[in-house]
Amino acid sequence: METIIYTVDKLVARISFNRPEVHNAFNDQMIDELTAVFSEIKGRADVRVVVLTGAGKSFSAGADINWMRKVKDYSFEENFKNSLKLADLFYLIYSLPKPTIARVNGAAIGGGTGLVAVCDLAVASSTAKFSFSEVKLGLVPACISPYVIRKCGEGRAREFFLTGERLSADKALSAGLVNRVVAPEELDGVVDDLIGQLLSSGPQAMGVCKELLESVPNQSFEEAKEYTARVLAGLRGSEEGQEGTKAFLEKRRPKWSQ
Repeated sequence: METIIYTVDKLVARISFNRPEVHNAFNDQMIDELTAVFSEIKGRADVRVVVLTGAGKSFSAGADINWMRKVKDYSFEENFKNSLKLADLFYLIYSLPKPTIARVNGAAIGGGTGLVAVCDLAVASSTAKFSFSEVKLGLVPACISPYVIRKCGEGRAREFFLTGERLSADKALSAGLVNRVVAPEELDGVVDDLIGQLLSSGPQAMGVCKELLESVPNQSFEEAKEYTARVLAGLRGSEEGQEGTKAFLEKRRPKWSQ
């Protein structure tokens, strides 16, 4: 990997954008490498939590300017194929059957803010800045819009998308884009606390939680009744569900708890 750093240790995968000289802006190569890594993580039993962050002072500045200079001259078909790769990456991260944490150590701009939005949880340094700046370039935050609208709601998304304003960490928190804002020196400690909470939960159950969160909003109440009842019945009879219930009744920690 040339554009990212990827490690796995003690059930936690850590992925760091590693282009600090351009504020971790992404290009074709980074998209390909992130896609490969998240595709691998999806099937790894030794990974139960994923942390995504940036090397240096920034989280991600979005699309690399040299890459944008190149795609400016693409045909519609070439641009569509290129944009679809980015959209596929966002959905791959969003739908990953393992919890993801964005460790937002600095600026997250444009598509970089999208990479925050597709993670399940986000902890931001109080110095972090956010912006959906695409409109300033005559573009729109298209591929990230489904995730931002779900996370922040249509009202806030209208404000952020249309103005392209620079958001403080506190405003991102109030909008629901991030879950916690902490002093820079507290960032790692808070992320580690979240990792500990996630590792104490059933890995299968967390994967099913993510399926629920994706599926239920698109269902009618009638559809959701049967779907959710089937999900619960299946988990109750599963090995993990049986172990969790037994551990609770026996007042001990379940086998998966770390």
